Amino acid sequence: MKNQFLEYLEIERNRAPKTVENYGRHLEKFLAWAKIRSASQIDDSLIRNFRLYLNRLQDEKGQGLKKATQNYYIIVVRSFLKYLAKRDIKTLQAEKVEIGRTPEREVEFLEEHEVTQILEAASGLSFQALRDRSIMELLFSAGLRVSELVSINREKLNFKSRELSVRGKGGKIRVVFVSQTAATSLKKYLETRTDVDPALFIRDVQGLKKLNAAKNNDDLRLTPRSIQRIVKQYALKAGIVKNVHPHTLRHSFATDLIMNGADIRSVQEMLGHSSITTTQIYTHVTNPHLKEVHQAFHARRRKSSKID
Repeated sequence: MKNQFLEYLEIERNRAPKTVENYGRHLEKFLAWAKIRSASQIDDSLIRNFRLYLNRLQDEKGQGLKKATQNYYIIVVRSFLKYLAKRDIKTLQAEKVEIGRTPEREVEFLEEHEVTQILEAASGLSFQALRDRSIMELLFSAGLRVSELVSINREKLNFKSRELSVRGKGGKIRVVFVSQTAATSLKKYLETRTDVDPALFIRDVQGLKKLNAAKNNDDLRLTPRSIQRIVKQYALKAGIVKNVHPHTLRHSFATDLIMNGADIRSVQEMLGHSSITTTQIYTHVTNPHLKEVHQAFHARRRKSSKID
């Protein structure tokens, strides 16, 4: 039944391959723990005991599972129960399985001057410097996920309109916008390219040749892990003490938009969030800033009134 469920996710629900893989892995762990012979054995008591098991599970360092990870297991089980119900297989109703509350996520973002410091740290005219600056400019300019960034092919770039189509989570395609500074950086970077690899961001071909490590063109595309190392490298070089990673630039993009008056629905669309609830986390981040704006505005009003 597990295999049929995963096929259902892939074909009928059109889930991304990675999502199907993750669901399969988590469901397999649940079934291995449950040791049930039929779906009818899944009941309230089994789910409650599985929650206790997840909550008490510890790794070799004595660290437990994060609440978000525990909830992911329950989400997968609920999805499996819904599938069973569609197939008229007797089991626990999915609606009876509640998702636990998770603590509010803390979003770390960069101030404007910190973004500038990181970008300036990638100064220079070498292939690597121009590529790395382009990567960070595009991450911040378009609010991309790192998985979206590495999958871009250079033929997709439209410098005239400064727009770009990317495929996000769940295979959803959205249009993102490239700032003028990001477009300028990308043009300078692409002028250094002499290869025919379709990927927008690739490894240093000349550097690989010097190391006698050049492989075929299929291996030139940068990986998400490579992008993470690049961003962290320049954050350290710029003297930023925060734990900076590619998603930090995405957070900074969203926070910058909201602080400058963008409405939450527009930000949701630009980030490619399927739910507005996900985007609303940035309103918590900007609340202190909005309070400062409110106080400053009223301070001016009071001062003006006294003068009148």
